[in-house]
Amino acid sequence: MVTKTATDSLVRLQDVSKSYLQPTGQSILIIDKINFQLSDGEIVALLGPSGSGKSTLMRMIAGLIPPSSGQVYYRNSPLKGLNPGVAIIFQTFALYPWLTVLENVELGLKAKGEALEARRAKALKMIDIIGLDGFEGAYPKELSGGMRQRVGFARALAVEPELLCMDEPFSALDVLTAENLRTELLDLWLEKRIPTKSILIVTHSIEEAVTLGDRIIVLGRNPGRIRADFKVDIPHYRDRKSPQFEAFVDRIYRIITNPDKDDVPVDNKKSPTETEPQKYQSLPLVRIGAIAGFVEILENRQGDLYRLAQELLLELNDLFPIVEAAKMMQLVTLQEGDIHLTEIGKSFIEGSIDQRKHLIRHQILQNIRLVKQIHASLTANPKQRISEDFFLELIQSHFSQGEAARQLDTAIDWGRYAELYGYDEPSGEIFLESHEEQFNVS
Repeated sequence: MVTKTATDSLVRLQDVSKSYLQPTGQSILIIDKINFQLSDGEIVALLGPSGSGKSTLMRMIAGLIPPSSGQVYYRNSPLKGLNPGVAIIFQTFALYPWLTVLENVELGLKAKGEALEARRAKALKMIDIIGLDGFEGAYPKELSGGMRQRVGFARALAVEPELLCMDEPFSALDVLTAENLRTELLDLWLEKRIPTKSILIVTHSIEEAVTLGDRIIVLGRNPGRIRADFKVDIPHYRDRKSPQFEAFVDRIYRIITNPDKDDVPVDNKKSPTETEPQKYQSLPLVRIGAIAGFVEILENRQGDLYRLAQELLLELNDLFPIVEAAKMMQLVTLQEGDIHLTEIGKSFIEGSIDQRKHLIRHQILQNIRLVKQIHASLTANPKQRISEDFFLELIQSHFSQGEAARQLDTAIDWGRYAELYGYDEPSGEIFLESHEEQFNVS
């Protein structure tokens, strides 16, 4: 665990929570009582599955959105409005296509009111540092993806931010370009060629977090909360094949795949008097076909989940939802970052199409709350048809409007695969098939 005093913090978050009011009047909690701080001289990687609030947290630090409760401090003063010491690099390049490279880089300086001569000098200097010399007069359409992202880097760094925030800045690039940019950014940071005092990077890549981060914060979800906060005590540059590097990667995999085991700072632990509210089960947004394909791959590749992810060239956001769904259906077990097929999973692999459907039907009726509710409601309804709006209304008190729709789509997909019910898209109705049998689940 990493502890810092408040006096040396660049940014500090105290009991920060964020919730959004839904059209139904319900409030959805996205982030719950986050406490941590960023200090000068460190790169902090913010890691977690989709829906854990990583980008929301970064936007609150930048002052783009306010917390619903708690306080964000910048240089120990309460933050009001935009954070003057922060610049953000987004996943998408966010360049103005009608402006040249130089004009795009000047934008932040222009917004700060700097005179033309001064801002042009600063922009040209950063263009040179970032490696865009010779392209000052080019337009974004003339540039490759990597070069467009370099423009984004130059624009953010030209305003000389104390804290550089990066929201998955390499995820839209091909593997080689992303690796090149990571290395060049690290070069600039270690050689102190950029004015930035601290870097906060949101990422879904565990390897990227361990490659860049001096410190890693792992978030959980529903709602977002800190599950781990630790220092990476490996000198830069880091060898990804070294035992130390692989040990940190394995540690993160163990944390993420064991949601009930946290390694959190004392400030983020709930007091003994606080009780955790009962959460509505959240479904991973994956299709049955993806789960089936993954289980089949596991037949001959059980063991270390990190090694399996490397072999399949899958990042956390790609792999974890599939693993989570397979675990919910009791097809696999996860322990200390190792994944293995259960007897049910082995039966699934060996079964025919009909046998697989029957097995999944039983498993989701046993373990998936929304599917059970849909099936029970249809069985109890004399017409055996119910509008999807009924079920959307049912879960919108637990999820945002968009997420509720995605949850219902997933439950419909799983139930249709198992032949529990059908779905009539034109009418938006879920219905029992005429040949539907009633399944008794003990």
